[in-house]
Amino acid sequence: MVLTLYKCDLSPPVRSVLMVIEHLKLPVQFVDVNFMKGEQLTEEYKKINPQHTVPTLIDDDFILGDSHAISMYLINKYAKDDSLYPTEPKLRAIVDQRLHFDSGILFPVAKYGFGQVVFQGGKKMTDDAVEKITSAYEFAEQFATKTWLAGEQFTIADICCVATISSLNNLLPIDAQKYPRLYAWLERCSELDIYKKKNAPGNKEIGEIFKSKLA
Repeated sequence: MVLTLYKCDLSPPVRSVLMVIEHLKLPVQFVDVNFMKGEQLTEEYKKINPQHTVPTLIDDDFILGDSHAISMYLINKYAKDDSLYPTEPKLRAIVDQRLHFDSGILFPVAKYGFGQVVFQGGKKMTDDAVEKITSAYEFAEQFATKTWLAGEQFTIADICCVATISSLNNLLPIDAQKYPRLYAWLERCSELDIYKKKNAPGNKEIGEIFKSKLA
């Protein structure tokens, strides 16, 4: 087994995969791709991943992009049990729904708000971006009815969503009064070793970059 992960720690999807790798205790070689310098756009990298995104996983001669696909692949191939990604149909369906919520709602609004300030030179997020993040929080609050996002079992739904929601929290802090369940869930996640080791550092850095660009 020779695993290589192309990554940028500022990226929430990358951090979610890093947490999965840490949870599974997998030996992985890491290659940093500096997005601020445009290294993802080199011809060499686009040969590996035509979408020029991170993360990208190479497992011997197998190449895979997309953080959710990578996480599911690693769990399906290397995990000792199905606790992170349950095989029971209803449990898996709930986890899958939360993952689609991450890729379809959470990450796009994080990218939208962050990009307005950091890449487009805005002095603050637009009202539209704030509204989109607020809407995402409202949805997430409804999902956080149990200990974890997909029920009473900690799964990749929590890992993937917390990487993005912790990033959103840098852009628009979660109001504990308006979203008590979401706030409590984020607090629980932040106490996990995998979060502290593999999410917190990159999340702190992206927050500092965002705040430095504000008016």
